[in-house]
Amino acid sequence: MKKKITLKQIARELDVSVSTVSKALKDSPEIGQDTIDKVKAFARLYNYKPNNIAVSLQNRKTKNIAVIIPEIVHHFFTKVISGIEKHANQRGYNVIVCLSNEDFEKEVINMETLANGSIDGFIISLSKGTQQKKDYHHLREVINQGMPLVMFDRVTDEIYCDKVVVDDGRGAYNAVRHMIRSGCKRIAIVTTHEYLSVGSYRTLGYKNALVDAGISVEENLIVRTEDADCEKQIFELFRTQLFDGLLCVNEYFAVVALREARKRNIDVPRQLSVVAFSDGILAQNSFPRLTTVNQHGFEIGEVSAKLLIDKLDGIEDDSHYRTEVIKTSLIERESTNPV
Repeated sequence: MKKKITLKQIARELDVSVSTVSKALKDSPEIGQDTIDKVKAFARLYNYKPNNIAVSLQNRKTKNIAVIIPEIVHHFFTKVISGIEKHANQRGYNVIVCLSNEDFEKEVINMETLANGSIDGFIISLSKGTQQKKDYHHLREVINQGMPLVMFDRVTDEIYCDKVVVDDGRGAYNAVRHMIRSGCKRIAIVTTHEYLSVGSYRTLGYKNALVDAGISVEENLIVRTEDADCEKQIFELFRTQLFDGLLCVNEYFAVVALREARKRNIDVPRQLSVVAFSDGILAQNSFPRLTTVNQHGFEIGEVSAKLLIDKLDGIEDDSHYRTEVIKTSLIERESTNPV
């Protein structure tokens, strides 16, 4: 097996400069064709491979981007990652995925570790812990280092950077209007706590749809919960309230609600219509299959990656920031009555 050869060794053997060898291997017009052919032939003979780490250090680019997500339980985030990877790989970038597990400290550690020369930029959806604490110092530090940052889905107005968000309010509004048009008169919602931006926007859309339809907003029909507590609180909703429509801000809440309805012999959708955000595997395979608000996670991922890499490649000005809004669409299935 031939010993690995370096640029310096090629230059010494051919009696040219290291710069000439480097340019010849890149087909630079500054180098004559005879020299290019001679350098490439020698490189092939000795199986020369460029040192990617050295190239990255020289260019001050690793060609790696980091994606920090709060969880992988929900199908939405896996779709976003797929979209990011597709666009990034097409542009010659690798993707490193990290989990914050909804924890502020874990999110900070992930960013501090990767910002130390491992990656070129970040794409992040904020953890519950970060949004609850409202502490964004780690995001500001990354931006102050000159590293581009893109937020998606869970974002904050306190940080100036590119953002990709779902039209959550309009998505919830359209879902509730669909249930009203199909005959629902008393609609409940299972949502997140107010500090989570997406839950807050979806709850606002729910309320606006009711008001616009002349239906009073009843606080006892609004359940604010988390994954760990949702079964108990959904049980209490069914035990204490009568309602004929239910909007859930994720598909897990909706599947739990379907199970509770079945235990109580409530026919879905004849007696109860159910709509969930996120058109994932749970929604598509539940019984009955769920009507969903599709957030188009793959598109969110592609757009997020494009915004970040356009900054890294100098296509977009570092001083200008945009917020891209991805429209939702309603996918009607068996958990709601047709309009």
